[in-house]
Amino acid sequence: MLTGKQKRYLRSLAHHLNAVTQVGKGGVSENMIEQLNLALESHELIKVSILQNCEEDKDVVAEQLAEGTGAELVQLIGKQVVLYKESTENKQIELP
Repeated sequence: MLTGKQKRYLRSLAHHLNAVTQVGKGGVSENMIEQLNLALESHELIKVSILQNCEEDKDVVAEQLAEGTGAELVQLIGKQVVLYKESTENKQIELP
């Protein structure tokens, strides 16, 4: 579980990131979760965009992404989801 200070730090790092993938009409799929796990292992901090044609609520999508990947939900602002998962092999981010 991340503290408030750690979440603020991660939000500041994620501000300049581009979205790794987009969740559209099909919602969250197993293939998407696999791809996000690979992205989290290499980058630790990723941003996912939820498209307007997504039929599910953004809060539900964010929770599905976090649970499916085992990552921490750092931020959900608008239709942007920021996820963090500490890498086992390629640790790049030192949390305060």
